[in-house]
Amino acid sequence: MTQFAIFATLLIVVVAAFVLPPLWLGLRAPKSTTDRKEANLAIFRDQLAELERENAEGSLAGSDFEQAKNELQRRLLDELGAGSEAAATHGPSRKAAIAVLFLLPVLGLLGYNTLGNPRALDPMQTASPQEMTPEKINDMVASLAEKLKANPDNVQGWLMLARSYKSMGRYDEAVDAFAKVESAIGNDPDQLASYAETIAMANGKGITGKSVQLVERALKIDPNHGHSLFLAGAAAMEAGQNKKGIAYWEALLPQVEPGSDIDRMLRGGIEKMKAAK
Repeated sequence: MTQFAIFATLLIVVVAAFVLPPLWLGLRAPKSTTDRKEANLAIFRDQLAELERENAEGSLAGSDFEQAKNELQRRLLDELGAGSEAAATHGPSRKAAIAVLFLLPVLGLLGYNTLGNPRALDPMQTASPQEMTPEKINDMVASLAEKLKANPDNVQGWLMLARSYKSMGRYDEAVDAFAKVESAIGNDPDQLASYAETIAMANGKGITGKSVQLVERALKIDPNHGHSLFLAGAAAMEAGQNKKGIAYWEALLPQVEPGSDIDRMLRGGIEKMKAAK
């Protein structure tokens, strides 16, 4: 029963991850998430300002400054990635999102009661649930990776493995998992943008090379794709292509909640690029 509960919970989480963000409102996050991101972004700005000050004073060598700056940018992408991926081009439906959130477990239990073995849900019939630990999560991810060796055509399995590795900070392995299904996700801007972001996190050198190519492919499919617009603007800024960067981020602004920290960050970046033109 413990295994059933674990896998049922995982299935609900995965389904909710796909269904809820588009319904909820794109990049607009719940208040608790927004507060956390605002705090992290404030820390990011302070750290970046401190690095720039040390570099200007000569106490931080140029190469060390660039390395530290790239690491900060990687962490910023990691922080904003989930919210950016949730950008949507259609109207909100929060009532539908809430309904889905509650109906998923209810319908799952009803289905199990009809088709499964309801007695297995009786606590007197089962052992006490085991605590989920990082070791057990690692074992589950390793088990999924092992099963995919025997079923390499399982696209959704590889994507689940890639997301798992990414959330665990195992970026090189996440890139390898994405690469297994690159041809299969060629028309999915969400997956292309996530793949591009993961490559940038893995190499620690910003959004360059293949990451840029993947983002461009995503924008050809959906020119208003929020996550891709964010990554494209960041890549253009890093490359000194300020005109392009401004265009990308100005196109993204209507999808962002006015006055939010992400909104202010984008506007600050746009002003910085305008001043550098």
